[in-house]
Amino acid sequence: MSMLTPPGMGGKYRITGDKYPRMRPHRRRGRLVGVVVGCGAVLGVAGWGTVQLIDVFSGGSEASAAGSGTACPVRSGSAATASPAALPRPAQITVNVFNATTRSGLAKTTADELKKRGFVIGEVGNAGKEYDKKVAGTGVLLGPASSLNTSLPVLATQLTTAERRTDAARTGTAIDLILGNGFKALTGQAQATRALTALASPQPTATPTKHC
Repeated sequence: MSMLTPPGMGGKYRITGDKYPRMRPHRRRGRLVGVVVGCGAVLGVAGWGTVQLIDVFSGGSEASAAGSGTACPVRSGSAATASPAALPRPAQITVNVFNATTRSGLAKTTADELKKRGFVIGEVGNAGKEYDKKVAGTGVLLGPASSLNTSLPVLATQLTTAERRTDAARTGTAIDLILGNGFKALTGQAQATRALTALASPQPTATPTKHC
């Protein structure tokens, strides 16, 4: 074995001239550089995440948005009360009750019950030819066009299953309640009262509020 052969090489490699075989320490340096670069990237990402967390909890994003003139984030929070419709009271509504069925006395008993509930009763009798024995449901509520969003829905609380109709050519403010073959009785008074209260009471609607 030559004296220039490194120990442990077992004579497998011989060194001639001024060139030497590459040793493993060179590869270790490459790995070391890779580890250092990887650690630096991890630390950079961690530092960026920390800055973002601090910004979120300190409200920095909203403050910077306000300062730069951009719109503030909108959140749904407080509730606003809707303006109630100008609904008439039962005492301000005149109801004509007509019987379109073959059962006698139905219009009279229904009119008496509506009167107890505060409505003003107008005409009471049999329905005209247009509706006589031609109403299959519980009834028809018929009024002028102006009653569509005023007195008509108020009367509908007393017979919730009745069909609502308006007649543009109709004059006056009275409403006809035409009882059909499916009619048995008015809506229970307790239920009708709750429906009337809900109709008169505005429902709260959510409105967006700004937090800057």
